[in-house]
Amino acid sequence: MLIRTQVQLTKEQMKTLRRLANEQNVSVSTLIRQGVDILLQNPRIISVAEQRQRAIEAAGRFRSQDGDINVSAEHDRYLDEAYHP
Repeated sequence: MLIRTQVQLTKEQMKTLRRLANEQNVSVSTLIRQGVDILLQNPRIISVAEQRQRAIEAAGRFRSQDGDINVSAEHDRYLDEAYHP
């Protein structure tokens, strides 16, 4: 049994939902129910603020395996070398 409810979405959310629904050949309502199911199945989803705090706490905790201690300062150069040998 389905219970009717009303939800307000932004124009961009609705536009994206309609596009996804069309691509998957389902209704927008089906996508919303699927999203609710995902949220309810994973109650441990953390807030953006908590994600940010965890990232801040993790910064600087790790070292590269080759002992190079300037990875964070030279990361752009290392990426360039990795992708353009």
